[in-house]
Amino acid sequence: MEIYETEEQQVDAIKSYWNKNGNMIIAGIVLGLSGFVGFNYYKDAQLEKELATSDAYQALVESIETKPEGFIAAGEKFIADNKDSTYSGLTALSLAKKAASHQDWSQVEKYLITAIESSKDEGIKAIATLRLARVQIQLDKVDAALTTLSAPLPSSFKSAIEEIKGDAYLLQDKKDLARTSYQDAIAATAGAASQSLQMKLDDLAENIILN
Repeated sequence: MEIYETEEQQVDAIKSYWNKNGNMIIAGIVLGLSGFVGFNYYKDAQLEKELATSDAYQALVESIETKPEGFIAAGEKFIADNKDSTYSGLTALSLAKKAASHQDWSQVEKYLITAIESSKDEGIKAIATLRLARVQIQLDKVDAALTTLSAPLPSSFKSAIEEIKGDAYLLQDKKDLARTSYQDAIAATAGAASQSLQMKLDDLAENIILN
């Protein structure tokens, strides 16, 4: 099942941004606190911790290519050691992708839940949420998928949310709800709906007419 399409580009963009700018952002935040009395020690300790986390994440990403056999264990340990870091969510997404390559959907579900729970970044949470809903549909957990999609997400993800809802309703044979969701998904694209989404709505409309 293809669950890594447009969201994968968003994840890659987030990873690239953090790899290029993460240390500077972290340094800027911490240095900004230096004007307050008593924060000198905090500044040094926190900056050192965040830079170490960034370096550890970069090494982990590189290990996907250099030591793929140990990536799962290393990734799980990284998450356990850095639960409050943005990098934990990115790592969980990478683990989910790895599990998906082996079609181990139960593990994918587990890692995506971890990504949602561990990340403080709304974009990462939204991407993980959409992927989780798709995986739950793959696992025949349609009600769970709809519950997952009920979580508040940024409005920019509305089209994807409604499309996945349409897929779920269709599996439940709730064709009217599916059609409404597909229509809402198309409306949310402001005229830029994908061909596959339009085909879903057209096929559903034809099926309703024939039956």
